[in-house]
Amino acid sequence: MAISGGEREAFEKRLKAYVGLDIGLEDRGRDSVNAAMVRHWCEAMGDTCGAYTDSDRAAGSVHGELVAPPTMLQAWILGGVGMASGESDPRDKQKELHRLFDAHGFTGVVATNTEQEYIRYLKMGDEIRARTVIESISEQKATGLGIGYFINTRTTFVDQHDEEVGWLTFRVLKFELAETSVSADTEAAAAPSRPQRLKPALAHDNQWWWECADKGELAIQRCSDCQALRHPPRPMCGECQSSDWDFIFSTGQGTIHSFVVIRYPEVPGYTYPLVVAVVDLAEGTRFVGNVVDVEPGDVKIGMAVQASIELVDDEMKLPIFRQV
Repeated sequence: MAISGGEREAFEKRLKAYVGLDIGLEDRGRDSVNAAMVRHWCEAMGDTCGAYTDSDRAAGSVHGELVAPPTMLQAWILGGVGMASGESDPRDKQKELHRLFDAHGFTGVVATNTEQEYIRYLKMGDEIRARTVIESISEQKATGLGIGYFINTRTTFVDQHDEEVGWLTFRVLKFELAETSVSADTEAAAAPSRPQRLKPALAHDNQWWWECADKGELAIQRCSDCQALRHPPRPMCGECQSSDWDFIFSTGQGTIHSFVVIRYPEVPGYTYPLVVAVVDLAEGTRFVGNVVDVEPGDVKIGMAVQASIELVDDEMKLPIFRQV
C-alpha cells in the first residue's frame, strides 16, 4: 500500500513524536538471579565456565562466588510464554508505534542487530528491572526486503539498588511487503527475482569465515593456546582468554543437539516451515543451521546430519544440513 508524498510527510511527522519516548512499561524479572536458571542456560549454550555453575570453583575465582553469564542479562526480564499471547498493554508505546506502521502498510518486521554492554556480573539473588526508550526512527529506506523504516530501542537494566548493570540496543526493520502479482500483459515476462536473505555484517573478526564459506569450506575457529574450538568467530577465547587463534576445517558431520520449527512470521528469502537446529559437529563444537529435505515431524534430537555449503539465495553461501 504505497502512500502519497503528502501522506508520507504527515506519517513521518507522527513517527517523530515517538522518538525519545519511554515505552511506558517496566520489565521486572519474575525470578531473582538464581543458580538453576544459570545452569539451564550454560547447558544449552555449552558454557563450562566454573564461576557460573560450580560453587567451589567460583569461590576460588576473582568473583569469590557464583555469578551469571553476562549474556543472560535480557533473559532475566523476558515475559515467558505469555509474550506469544498477542495481548498488549494499552500503555505500551512500542506496540502502539508498530500498530501505526501496520496501519500504513508496513506490516513486515525483522530484527536486524543488537548491541549490549555489561557493567558488572550479576550475582545470585540480584533482582533485575528494565526500562526501554524508543531511541530513533530512520528515514524511509529501500532494502532487500522492501521499503521501510529502522526502529532503534535502548533498554537499560538496573538491580534492586537502582544501580545500572547493563544496557542493550535493539534494531528492527518495519517494511512494506513487496507485491508479487503479475498483470495479464506481463505474464510471459520473467518471474520476479527471488527475495534475498539479509546479509551478515562483515568485520575484522568474522570476514575470514565468510570468505571460507564462499569457497565451500566450513571453518571452525580454534584457540592457538588451549586449542578450544569456538563458533561463531570472536576475538578472544572463552576458555583461556587468549586472543591468538587459527582455524580448522570441519567435515560437516554432526548430530542434532536441539531444534525448532519456524512457521510464522514468514520473512522473504526463507522457505517455510523452516527447521533451525543446533548441531554438535564431530570436531567438538556446535553450529546453528537449517535442516532441509526432511519433514519437520521427522527431525529428531540425536539425528545424524551432514553439512554442505550451498547458495541459499543468488549471492550468499551457507552450510545446509541433511539427514545422513
